Amino acid sequence: MSTDEKFENAKDKLGGQAKEGFGKVTGDKETEAEGHTQQGKAEAKDKLQDARDSVKGAAEGMFGDKNKRD
Repeated sequence: MSTDEKFENAKDKLGGQAKEGFGKVTGDKETEAEGHTQQGKAEAKDKLQDARDSVKGAAEGMFGDKNKRD
């Protein structure tokens, strides 16, 4: 996972936490739910990217890195 992707996901998680917290403080259930959903999406993106990285690493281990030049 690239640093940019990690940063974006962390930013989305923090934004979701803030939105959820604001919703709880103000009693706005819709904002609270939006924040919770935003966090879930960021976590799903993290897991998907981790899975992609794992598959990519396994493929490179089996077949070699096709992007490397000898």
